[in-house]
Amino acid sequence: METEAASIAAAAQRLNTNLTAAVEIILASNGKIIVSGIGKSGLIAHKLAATFQSTGSPAVFLHSSEAAHGDLGVCQRGDVAILISKSGGTRELLELVPPLRALAMPLIGIVGTTASPLGASMDVLFDASVQREADPEGFTPTASSAVALAIGHALAIALMKSRGFSKENFLHLHAGGALGRNLRVTVKEAMHSGSEVAWVDEAATLIEVAIELSSYPLGAACVVAKDGSLKGLVTDGDVRRALKEHDDIRTLKVAEVMTKSPTTIGPDALIHDALSLMEDRPRQISVLPVIDPATRRCLGLIRLHDIYHTSAGVD
Repeated sequence: METEAASIAAAAQRLNTNLTAAVEIILASNGKIIVSGIGKSGLIAHKLAATFQSTGSPAVFLHSSEAAHGDLGVCQRGDVAILISKSGGTRELLELVPPLRALAMPLIGIVGTTASPLGASMDVLFDASVQREADPEGFTPTASSAVALAIGHALAIALMKSRGFSKENFLHLHAGGALGRNLRVTVKEAMHSGSEVAWVDEAATLIEVAIELSSYPLGAACVVAKDGSLKGLVTDGDVRRALKEHDDIRTLKVAEVMTKSPTTIGPDALIHDALSLMEDRPRQISVLPVIDPATRRCLGLIRLHDIYHTSAGVD
């Protein structure tokens, strides 16, 4: 993994005006992206075609061997081709160049050997070379495959940003499955509130909180003031740590063990945003208090489990 990561970092440093040139060529075209390769490069090409397609850039995969047996019919004037090869000498891809040129198609290459016949045939060339593969003998396409994929991803993301592709566009293309639901369902549709939640005040003892957590097993209790504003959060983990650190917990108060400024979220946020708040951090958390942004009242809790349960719902 470190070998592949280092190879990707080196390839990132080699990106220059070729990324801008490739984006401009694709944006100027009035057709689709044809992505082709063979072997492991073909598998990368297939995946990148799917990524382009799902992020607002129409694309199809063309098997370079099948192109000469009728599949070339998918190519039309106005299309752009991305050809992927580790060696740059792949016969099937080299034989694909003339018919693509006959259609006046711009050619973008992701090539592991830039000083190669295929590299010399490209209008825009990405250097996908690696110092070594990750396997002990250095001949299994590992680092080179990772670099080709990463370059393709960089191009796809650059195109997304150039097209202004938003999460609303993403939702339109991913209406089904977990991705679509996470971009459609709001926190208030998945959260727990009212009598489903353990509510305590700062004067409560830790024993009282433990009883509440047992009665309302959501993994946390909301510590609230009389006006309903959130003062803190006590989790199952907080109780376990208190038991470990104190010989006698009978005198412990909630205020001594609670998190006083927990991460929170609003009810109208998407569960995608809640998931990001819980997972995209050095230490992941599994529950978020839900706060009304207007009144600052605590409305309830949403758990990581609730999000995954929602995402796993019936289509």
